Amino acid sequence: MPEPDQALLEIHNLKKYFPVRRGVLSRVVSYVKAVDDVSFAIRKGETFGLVGESGCGKTTTGRAVLRLIEPDSGEIRFEGADMLQLGSAALRVLRRDMQIIFQDPYASLNPRMTIRTIVGEPFAIHDIAKGSDRDNRVAELLKTVGLEPSVMSRYPHEFSGGQRQRIGIARALALRPKLIVADEPVSALDVSIQSQIINLLADLQVQFGLTYLFISHAIPVIEHISTRIGVMYVGKLVEVGTSQQICVNPKHPYTQALLSAVPVPDPAARKHRIVLKGDVPTPINPPSGCRFHPRCPIAVERCKTEEPLLRPLEDERQVACHLAQ
Repeated sequence: MPEPDQALLEIHNLKKYFPVRRGVLSRVVSYVKAVDDVSFAIRKGETFGLVGESGCGKTTTGRAVLRLIEPDSGEIRFEGADMLQLGSAALRVLRRDMQIIFQDPYASLNPRMTIRTIVGEPFAIHDIAKGSDRDNRVAELLKTVGLEPSVMSRYPHEFSGGQRQRIGIARALALRPKLIVADEPVSALDVSIQSQIINLLADLQVQFGLTYLFISHAIPVIEHISTRIGVMYVGKLVEVGTSQQICVNPKHPYTQALLSAVPVPDPAARKHRIVLKGDVPTPINPPSGCRFHPRCPIAVERCKTEEPLLRPLEDERQVACHLAQ
């Protein structure tokens, strides 16, 4: 984990459980342990990729970081400030520096609003610009993301998926944030458009000095854009390292299985595919010990009873596995 003086964002022991209610009285009978004791840090100017299967807690982590959903416990520090101790007024000011790009570019845009209103809304909420000044800023943002200012009077349904995502990116850039949480920003787009949006995000990072928490289930996308990567499994981080460490020499058996499923562009190349047995366990009642042990091809008796902690393995790399070396 980066040193505190290097980190823009620090997450310590973050937890978010969702209650499961049953019966006429809606009594709480159990909890979905969506995020369970997650810790990581993100340096200023880097892209931290969060990857894992659907339902592993990636999106919940991202939204909890921004307090779009309230964590149950843990610590979130942004530039040293403890976000969980801030009141609504102080949090409102801090949110200028923290924005989000949503997964579905259509559902995240109000169909009754014009593009002028959608992209200009952050200025209105924070009372930053009005009238022609606001329109000029919106026009500049649209040009920055590759759209013509003339589209300001149009509505979201008049655009393609890639164009709508560009509008969402323009809205996220409006207040010149320091951190952007990109929640599966290309998963709803055609493959031909995905690379355009990824390259746009990379260019904007250089242009504006942005820091990204990039969430995705697609290893190739994460590998392309990320400086460091965190791998999640059933609410926990199982491996953290640089993009090269994770994608070239993974240490955790789950990470190895994920990478083995990535197609190779050379049809003549042979690749060893690691096929995991069984289903992903439910976060309502996760297995004892290591949560991956029921599917792990190298699990030993210790893995069934003793939960592995995320421990340093080498420079920049941490792994939660008893057997990793």
